Amino acid sequence: MNREGIKLFSGMLVLTAGFTAGAMVTAHLFFKILTIAGVLLTAFVMAFFRDPERTIPEEANLVVSPADGKIIEIVDEEEQDFIGAPTTRVSIFLSIFDVHINRIPISGRVAYLKYRPGAFLQAFKKEASLKNEQTIIGIENTNTKLLFKQIAGILARRIVCNLKEGDEVKKGMRFGMIKFGSRVDIFLPKNIDLKVRIGQKVQGGTSIIGVINHDS
Repeated sequence: MNREGIKLFSGMLVLTAGFTAGAMVTAHLFFKILTIAGVLLTAFVMAFFRDPERTIPEEANLVVSPADGKIIEIVDEEEQDFIGAPTTRVSIFLSIFDVHINRIPISGRVAYLKYRPGAFLQAFKKEASLKNEQTIIGIENTNTKLLFKQIAGILARRIVCNLKEGDEVKKGMRFGMIKFGSRVDIFLPKNIDLKVRIGQKVQGGTSIIGVINHDS
């Protein structure tokens, strides 16, 4: 379990223990119902905030997925915030059942970081990429530069990003999460060959999103 979930898990554990004690002392149906609800919610918190170890590909030319989830859209799009050129946008939808830890897609330096307040539309809608609350992160290295967004959804009301401009980051490292269902968009410049398709399930830090083409 990651550190974002430990505090919530501890609180749920204390509440459930209190409900259980009440059920044992009074044998009242109300406390029994609360105990069952507490156990189920505690189990959900454990599952949602899980943080499995991942084997990160070492090859420098590989771009890995920044999130677990399902690819719902792949479109050509001009990206003007950081890349300033035509890109391929890959949108990854995270359901409440996916691991919600976000990971760095390439090694390099955080050259752009911006928080943008916004709406809380359903994360799988096309307009969510522009209208929803989001954190925008740009990374560059000697081979390329790319941008990705942590995007809030209708249930995801808190974005956690532990980065700051100037940070040196390594591919696959954990940098944050989006709580309770969300979306991550990654913008790939045209010197990166796409290696995924719509409908594909990906894992953060391990699935290959693209390959940097040094001849482009």
